[in-house]
Amino acid sequence: MSDTNGGGSLKETLWDPIAGFGVTFRTMFRKPVTEQYPFEKRPTAPRFHGRHQLNRWPDGLEKCVGCELCAWACPADAIYVEGASNGPSDEDRFSPGERYGRVYQINYLRCILCGLCIEACPTRALTMTNEYELADDNRADLIYEKSDLLAPLLPGMVEPPHAMLISDDHHDYYAGKTLPVVEVTHGSASTGDGA
Repeated sequence: MSDTNGGGSLKETLWDPIAGFGVTFRTMFRKPVTEQYPFEKRPTAPRFHGRHQLNRWPDGLEKCVGCELCAWACPADAIYVEGASNGPSDEDRFSPGERYGRVYQINYLRCILCGLCIEACPTRALTMTNEYELADDNRADLIYEKSDLLAPLLPGMVEPPHAMLISDDHHDYYAGKTLPVVEVTHGSASTGDGA
């Protein structure tokens, strides 16, 4: 028979108030964990969405072809891209395709780090790193230019503009053809046969 006068059962009157403090009692005697940030930084998860990076091909050419799909996909309107055609000669090339991103800006005052821009990129030119230090005391410094976003040159890479070193056909770049031996002499790059 239930109590209709609002008294409730024995469980409701005695156990429920004690059970409500369960989390408090479980954590009350644990040692507190204090992070010594910014001197000791904990590593982020491998798939953490941090600062953006514009990637390069193994010969140093930029992967960005200036298609502006990342800017269209951005829900916060934080990305600005101006595409331009590569130079008339093969030596004035910034990317393997017909075009490259002449101007590339990301406004981190607007960016919500959602990752929709990297999903829209057809050449995997734009990825997100694990870097999360984006605070600044000046609003103008939070608008990252192309020079701030480009991946650093690794050994074997040559600063563009230069001719395609992997292949004469831009389709080979997107197919993942491997890089031949590159010899750099007096600021110019030439492919060698290893002999």
